[in-house]
Amino acid sequence: MSVQSLPELLIHDLGDILFAERTILKALPKMIREVSGAEMRARLEQHYEETQQQVGNLELAFAALGERAQAQRCPGILGIIQEHDEFKSEEEPSKPIMEAFDLGAGLRVEHYEIAAYRSAIAIARNLGIPEVIDLLQRNLDQELAMASFIESNAAMALETARANAEAAAAKSASRGGAKKGGARKGGAKKGAVKRGAAKKGGASKRGGAKKATAKRGSTKRARR
Repeated sequence: MSVQSLPELLIHDLGDILFAERTILKALPKMIREVSGAEMRARLEQHYEETQQQVGNLELAFAALGERAQAQRCPGILGIIQEHDEFKSEEEPSKPIMEAFDLGAGLRVEHYEIAAYRSAIAIARNLGIPEVIDLLQRNLDQELAMASFIESNAAMALETARANAEAAAAKSASRGGAKKGGARKGGAKKGAVKRGAAKKGGASKRGGAKKATAKRGSTKRARR
């Protein structure tokens, strides 16, 4: 698609945002499953419904321009999603640390969308298309509200994540210590068994020596 005018740029940007919203719609259920806090989970579930509405608003914006809603591949949002997936698979974070990472990932998504909507609204305003401006502004307001929620709850969520991560680490260390203690006891038992075997071996050797001496004594008496 050749983009040579502002109307064409607006259509391109709407396609970019549409792709992003549809991608986020697929990714949100996975993020919701990774969150343990009831309030954050409920807010993400609400935002899932908002994202469905946003897709509908974008399709209406296309219709207002007399265009068919067509998504344009958005490398920006794909990069954020890929970063999330690679961190999870390559770094193998604990659940509390994954939740802390998700806060940052969520903010990156929201601010990417905020920038995209503000840019598209500026173009629509320049072209004097109030219907498109209104539809995009609704979506922008929801993204701003979601970003604000994440930021206002980040401190508490990070504190909870830190406490949970430290508790998990302490529990893991405790289990490791118990295993080492068991290994020491096992080693002590093996040592005792070896010492017992050594004693038996020594006693057997001494007994054999006594028998040999007795035999030599008997031989001498027989000769006499």
